[in-house]
Amino acid sequence: MFDNCVELEAEFTDLERALADPSVHADQGRARSLGRRYAQLRPVIEAYRHWRTLADDETAARELAEDDPVFGAEADTLSIRVEDAAERLRTLLLPRDPLEDKDVILEVKAGEGGEESALFAGDLVRMYLRYAERRGWSTEIIDAVESDLGGYKDISVAVKARGVPEPGDAPYARLKFEGGVHRVQRVPVTESQGRIHTSAAGVLVMPEAEDVDVTIDPNDLRIDVYRSSGPGGQSVNTTDSAVRITHLPTGVVVSCQNEKSQLQNKESALRILRARLLALAEEAAAQEASDARKSQVRTVDRSERIRTYNFPENRLNDHRVGFKAHNLDQVLDGDLDAVIDACVSADQESRLAETSA
Repeated sequence: MFDNCVELEAEFTDLERALADPSVHADQGRARSLGRRYAQLRPVIEAYRHWRTLADDETAARELAEDDPVFGAEADTLSIRVEDAAERLRTLLLPRDPLEDKDVILEVKAGEGGEESALFAGDLVRMYLRYAERRGWSTEIIDAVESDLGGYKDISVAVKARGVPEPGDAPYARLKFEGGVHRVQRVPVTESQGRIHTSAAGVLVMPEAEDVDVTIDPNDLRIDVYRSSGPGGQSVNTTDSAVRITHLPTGVVVSCQNEKSQLQNKESALRILRARLLALAEEAAAQEASDARKSQVRTVDRSERIRTYNFPENRLNDHRVGFKAHNLDQVLDGDLDAVIDACVSADQESRLAETSA
């Protein structure tokens, strides 16, 4: 049982030895890679050692119970603890999303509902910014197109962990379940009759790609420049600083206009492009598998929703896992862990069922 953990424990010991070597840290890239792998293995090895200790204690108690029955009750108690420890270890040994430790680029787009949808997109962005702050992550708005009333028609935000996060705690591991269509029910600020409207905004969560993850041939790019525009279409710049990049092989188009410098906008656009291409490659690789990324709905149609935010009832429903809460005001203030934990648990249960089938 858990024979593969013997090899993992040997690897963990080698990593401990390597990370203790000062010469390793002269190469920051290698040190980060080793540190990531160490962080991935540590909870697995700790759980394995805990299970092994409990199993040895139960075996010893069973042997002692042959001479003294009082040890029988202790052995029964230990048996329950051994099974609990084994269940945790089985969960930790589930195949992991290879992109789980990544930072993310999160895109929020207004959909059906006009200005109200753009205002809701702004609410979602603030929710994610506050959630990132609660978890100690850093955030950076890469590009944004504002609406006339102060919401967002389209916005891209980079979310980064500080240091090496524990497995399951990296931005992509937590936020990947946010991808899809979010529906809102409330009385819009534009509504004079007090009627409740329904609108939607789309969220796309992409692992941020490093240069080694995606190689882009400059010959595959068409780069156009134009003048930046603000709400209502007015020009906000007198130079051609905005950049639009088209990746010809895939047809992916990325535009950036936030910065005053054309070079900076180009770098931001390439950053988003790399993330989109990595996401496309991941989708293609998982096309035939039951993969969580399939739940990320690309269209912003109200009927293809993953979650509903009902303001009159202060209620949130996640339709994928049946999660319901009546603390919408707190969720929008960044208290997202409960709904994300429900998605994580459902994902783990599904994968455990697949491995035991």
